[in-house]
Order: sequence, then structure tokens, then C-alpha cells
Amino acid sequence: MAQDDQPATPAISAMGRHAPAIGHFYGRIVDGKTNKGMSGVSVQLVQSIFNPVTKAKRDSVIEGQITEPKGDFSFTNLPILGSYQLKVTAIGYKLFTEAIAFNLKLGQSSDPELRANAVDKDLGNIKIQVDAETLSSVVVTSSKPLIQLGIDRKIYNVEKDIAAPGGSAVDIMRNIPSLAVDIDGNVTLRNTAPTIFIDGRPTTLTLDQIPSDDIESVEIITNPGAKYDASGGTAGILNIIMKKNRKAGYNGNVRAGVDKRGGYNAGGSLNVKQGKLNFFGSGNFRERKTISPGTTDRLTFISDPENKLHQVDNNVNSGYFVFGRVGLDYLIDNRNTLSLSGTLVHGTFKPTTNSQLTLDSLFSNGYSNSSFTQRNSLTNDAFNNKQGMVSFKHTFPKAGEEWSSDMNYSSGNNPSFNSTTSDIYQTIGAPDFSVYSQQQQGNGTNQYITAQTDYTNPFSDKSKLEAGARVAARNVSSLNNTSILDETGKEIFQPLLSSNYNYHDRVIAGYLTYTNTIGHLGYQLGLRAENSNYHGYSTFAVKDGQNPGSIKDTAGSFSNNYPVSLFPSFYLSYKINDNDELQFNYTRRIDRPNFFQLFPFTDYSDSLNLNKGNPDLRPQFTNSVELNYQKTYKGSNSFLASVYYKYTTDLITRYQSKEINPITDSLVLINTFINAQSSYVGGLELIGRNSITPWWDLTSNLNIFTSKINTADSIQTSPANYSWFAKLNSTFKLPGNFTLQLTGDYTSKTVLPPGGSASQSGPGWGPTVSGNSQGYSKPTGTVNASLRFEFLKKKAANITLSIDDIFKTRRSDVFINSAYSTQETYRIRDPQFVRLQFNYRFGKFDTALFKRKNNKAEQDNIPQNGTEGPMN
Repeated sequence: MAQDDQPATPAISAMGRHAPAIGHFYGRIVDGKTNKGMSGVSVQLVQSIFNPVTKAKRDSVIEGQITEPKGDFSFTNLPILGSYQLKVTAIGYKLFTEAIAFNLKLGQSSDPELRANAVDKDLGNIKIQVDAETLSSVVVTSSKPLIQLGIDRKIYNVEKDIAAPGGSAVDIMRNIPSLAVDIDGNVTLRNTAPTIFIDGRPTTLTLDQIPSDDIESVEIITNPGAKYDASGGTAGILNIIMKKNRKAGYNGNVRAGVDKRGGYNAGGSLNVKQGKLNFFGSGNFRERKTISPGTTDRLTFISDPENKLHQVDNNVNSGYFVFGRVGLDYLIDNRNTLSLSGTLVHGTFKPTTNSQLTLDSLFSNGYSNSSFTQRNSLTNDAFNNKQGMVSFKHTFPKAGEEWSSDMNYSSGNNPSFNSTTSDIYQTIGAPDFSVYSQQQQGNGTNQYITAQTDYTNPFSDKSKLEAGARVAARNVSSLNNTSILDETGKEIFQPLLSSNYNYHDRVIAGYLTYTNTIGHLGYQLGLRAENSNYHGYSTFAVKDGQNPGSIKDTAGSFSNNYPVSLFPSFYLSYKINDNDELQFNYTRRIDRPNFFQLFPFTDYSDSLNLNKGNPDLRPQFTNSVELNYQKTYKGSNSFLASVYYKYTTDLITRYQSKEINPITDSLVLINTFINAQSSYVGGLELIGRNSITPWWDLTSNLNIFTSKINTADSIQTSPANYSWFAKLNSTFKLPGNFTLQLTGDYTSKTVLPPGGSASQSGPGWGPTVSGNSQGYSKPTGTVNASLRFEFLKKKAANITLSIDDIFKTRRSDVFINSAYSTQETYRIRDPQFVRLQFNYRFGKFDTALFKRKNNKAEQDNIPQNGTEGPMN
């Protein structure tokens, strides 16, 4: 072999030595006449390197393969900087050579598919008897910023968030622009509740059930088009991308941490790729204790007498959470991949609430009395969830053409037990007046299955057609049995306060979108059609009107059917120049009432906070328009301005009404749901990302908005007013491998979020972001900080110290004014909460890791590409 043909080791240039070795070229060699795959063809990857001895460049073979029976070849672990030359030789065929390279522009795209294609490039079918067309360049980025701003979405890269490790998805959301998070972990996007997706699919998991260490990035899609589910219309989508690594060899991490109350967490992940198989798995255990004191002041004038309640609560919630996830990708060949994955989740929580209640009653005749109650509530809740997914993806020789399909299954149950004892006194310190003890035992189950298929066909590099279909079905059940304890402690079952409820819904959908660019003008037209229905049935006890003092079992049912609902979408963009872009979009979307909003029974587990669903609720429809302007500056600086308006009909919102308690025959207040006539949300949002200095990055966010709920004249609602939300996220690279991150946010007085059926706090009545037509929240804000120190070779290990709510300013202060009462509720939760976290990353990128050798490589003494040691 000539000197210029001698093999070289990886990382062969100064530029290549410092570039991540994550590049991947693959393709298929075919006969130019028959288009059949050719086996036994020699494929080499050549790079020009600098010889320090001769002071000259020479070509050197860095990878070589013999094609498989179908003509497939694949080169992995390639440095992304520098240029390459592909050489294909076979006896009786012309030598094929082509220059290929990784381009460093498209990796900054907001489209995750484009970023993924940047490191996994299909070179297509290569015909070797004639000259081939120049291969398209690949686009990648060697380092992702914390936040990437795009016209249609914002991408938050979790690996750059030093406050994320050791927590849940809720902790990540606190740092993302546009998102406001209350003290209970409920998330709002532009003052409405978004729909949560995982890897582009709806999920039954809540944000506090997803470990932050398993999340790669979060996509914030404010106005999703026809390709996405039409549900979740009032806000948008938070798409959580889970970690999955396809680098050849193995890589992973181990982690552990502790918080100020002794709660600890531990976990790890492992990814192994060898040949056609890619395995990934992760596990996480997290223990947590939260403390949330609060007060409630309520004036009730529903009947005679008027009652004034002052309630002081101290809530302590202790529990643990276990999360496990495994998956397998089988690369059938270069263009067909079969994937399997599964998730198991288990958690147990034991909230304890001690309450002191002072009740003053004033009768119309001037008489008044008072009482004092000491109430203790003990709850034991658990949740269990299992999910599985199978998916298949096929890519075509034409760049960008692909077909995929997947099926997802999820099931879970939520057993719960609550015991409440109330000691009632005439005054504080007086002898017992009476004792009331109640127990409630329940269990909820859910099953959710979806099947989806998608196809993309690019007509050219500027136009493409996308089409897909989806079916989703869900079954939910709820059983609640309530008992009252007599003086001897004997349980007396209360059928009038118990319930058994089952619910089923189904959605069948199809979509079609067409995208094209003409000069500087781009557009996308989309249409989604959905057929949906839901029905529920229940068994419960009622008083027998014909036999006073007796009860009887009865059954009820409800249903709703929408044969065909159409959801158009329209996107228009104009590229003024390389740095300025305008975009306008319009969508129509839907929110269907969820299980608890339809639940036809009153929940008596808290006698002072009664909740009930409304089986007569109708879906709400939202029309949204948005105008965006993006400006890109030098040095990774950018600015995004958005004007948005959403108009909703038949809005689903909370409402306070009254009904008769079936046990006491007294009039009580019920928190339920109604369809309001309409609502609107409108505002201006500004987001800036600036590299102030090489060591200081700043992301700023300001949202000025207004909202209003319109109801019937007889229903009292809060007036519209302008509110604002601001968030700053600063990252400082300090000397000595230290990094400091500061995040602060502030929310002004705000009308309660006007609707949306997304619930993010797990099973139960709340806290749920579903809006209230009769109230507002008072201002709140917080400042969080994290300090990270990186050490060991290639910064493989790090220790992070975090503190949330440094100045004890984060609170929930909500005022509600209805026709029957006024109420203010004030709470705080875990101020100045400190966490300490350790993380260690490891890995070895080596295609010969498991002694897999390429015969041709051994014959020609071509080394396998590999590096060993901690991961970059």
C-alpha cells in the first residue's frame, strides 16, 4: 500500500481533535442499471491531514467497509468538523468519488427533525457506474445554547440547565421562558394551561412524575398546526423530549443528591449501541417532604345565618417516587428501524393536614354564635403507571421522505385512603362539644391506547406534503366509598356519599399539510379532521321519595358525539433578509372536558371544600392568531416578538354553586364547572437571548396580556384587566470550572386562567389549572440560584448546589367573589429549599467494543474509530 493510502487514527487534525465525534454517514451501493443492492463493494472514507514531518497535507483512509448483501454501509463516530471524500470501488465498475462534509448552520434550526438528520445523514442509493450528483451537506451544531428561539417553537436544552438535576419536570419548567409555575407545580403558558406531550405523543404522566434527569429538551409550541392533536386549544403544547443516545459503544451516568429535609434521590442511565442494536435504560428514585402552611378566610351568605370562617392549615406531605424506563432500537438496515420502549412509575405519598377553624355565625334576628374546630386529616395515596410503545420508521432514498407508525399503551391505578377527625368546641379551650370522624376509601383506574401513522414526501427542497392518521381510546373508572365512625369507632357506610363511575372516550383523526416556499415567502396549509365521542355511566344511591328514611340504588349515563370536526391551520412566513423574519399563523383547536370535570358526584372528603363535576359539559373551541417577528444578531444573540389573540366559545371554567347535603339536608357550596359563553386571551410577548460577554448569557422574557370570561348576565365574573409576567435567566461562567445560574420571575395581579382542561397535578380535584370565572390571583414572584462545579477529566463529574425561593416571596394568594360567598386563600410552599446534587458521566465510543470486527478492515489493517474515557 502506498504511503498516502496508509490508515490514520481518528482525530487526525487540530480541528477534528476538538470536534465531537458524533457524525454518521450511511447509504446503499446499487447497480446503476438494475438498481439492485451490491454486496462486497469496498467503501472508504478519506480525509486530508497535515503531516508535521513533511509539512504537507496528504490523503489518508480513516474508515473502510465491505458492503452487506443489500449494499448497505455505515460510518459512525466521525468528527463533525472538516471535509471528507467518499471512495467506492468494485471490480468491473468505475471508481466513484464524492466530497462530503458536515455543515455548521442547520444544527441551529428549531425543527428537531432537521437537527437529528444533521448527525444521521442518509447518503441515499449510490449508483456506481455513472457520475453521481453532489451529495447534500449535513448540518449540525457542536454546542447547543440553553434556549433556541424559532418562529414556530422554542427549544429549551435541559443539559444546559444546571438547576435541573435531582428534581422533576416541574423544576425545569420554572426556568423556561413563557412558562409560569405556581407553588403546586401547575404550569401556564401565556396564562392558560398547556397540553403535555412526551416525544410528540400525549401522556397520562404528570410533570411531577417525570424525572428531570431523563429529559433532553422541552419544546414550547404556542400555536400547534394540523399535524398535532387538536385538543389543548387554549394554550399550546409542551413537548418533552426524553433522552436517547445512538452513539456506538456505551455511555451513561450515575447521580445522587439530598435536600434540606433529608430527602434523597439516586439514579442512573445506560446506553449501549452495538451493530444493529441500540439499548437504553434509566432508573430514578426520589424522596421528598414538602411543607405548605396557609390560611383561608371565607364569608358565606348562601342562607341564614351568614357564616364567617377563618381557617389555619399546616400541610406536610411525605413520600417517594420510583421511575424506570427501558428501550431497544433494532436497525433492520440503513432505512428501517424498529423501536420498543417501556416505562414503569410508582409513588406513595402521605399528606397530613392539621387545621384550626373558627366559625362565627350571624342570624338575621341579630343572634350570633361561634365555634372552634380542630381537624386532622390523614391521607395515604399511591399511583402506579405502566406504559409501552412500539414504533417503526422507514426512510426512502429521496432525502426527507419517510414513513413512520407507532402504537402506545398506558394503564394505571390510584388507590387512596383518607381519614378525617374533627373535634368541635364552642370556644377555644372549652370541653368537647362533639366529634365527627369520616373515612373515605377509593381507587381510580385508567387505560389509554393510541395508534398513529405519519408520512412525509418532499416534492423538492422547498415543498413537501405531510399526511397522517391517529386513533386514541381511553377508559377511566373511579370508586369512592365513604363511612362515618360512631362513638365506638365502628364504621357506618354512607351510600349517599359514595359513588362508582366509569368513563370512555375515543378520537379518530386524520391530517394533511402542504408546505412550500416561493422566493422569500413560505407558507403551510393544513387541515385536520376529528371524529370524537365520549360516554359515561354511574351507579349511586339516592333517597327514596316514596319511602322516607330509605335509599335506593340508581344508575345514570351521559354521552356526547361529534361526527366530524374540522381544524384548519395556516402559516405564512416572510424572510426579510438573513437576520429578519416575519410570520403569521392561524389555527382552530378544541378542549374536551376531562374525567374529573365530567364526574357527576360531589366529593365530600373535605367538608369545607366540596367539588363536583358536570356531565352536561360541552367541548370548547378556540380560534387562535399569532404574529411573530424574529431578529438574529451576531454572536448568538436573537430577539423574538409575538402578538397573540385566542377566542374561545363554550369555555369550560370553574363556578361556585349550591346544593343540598344529602346527609344533613343543609345548603352547602359546591365548586363545579360550567360552559361559559366565551372568553378571550390576548397579549404581547418579548423574548431576548443575549451573550453579553463570553462568560455571561442572558435570556429575558416579558409577557403583557389581558383575559376575560363572558358568562350569562346572572353569573358574576371578574372584570378584564391588563397583567404582566417577566422572567430573567442568567448564566455566568466563573473561573475554576464554576458556573452560576440565576433565575427570577414576577407575575402581577392576574385574572384566574380562563379555561383549559389540562391537569398537571395528578389524580384528584386539584390543584388543577382550569380557570375560574369569579376570581383573580394577587402578585407573586421568586428568585432561584444554582452553582455548579465541574471536575475530573473532560469535566466528567459535577456537584450542583441549588436554592429555590431565596427571599421567601413565592406564594399563592387567590381571591374569589361569587353570588354566595367571598373567599381569600393564602399559601406558601417550601421557601428557601436547598438541594445538593452529584453527577458522573462515563462512556466509550468504540465500534469494536464487543469484538465486532469488519473483515475488510482487518485485512487492510484499517483501525476502528474509537475514543475511551469520560464522555464529552
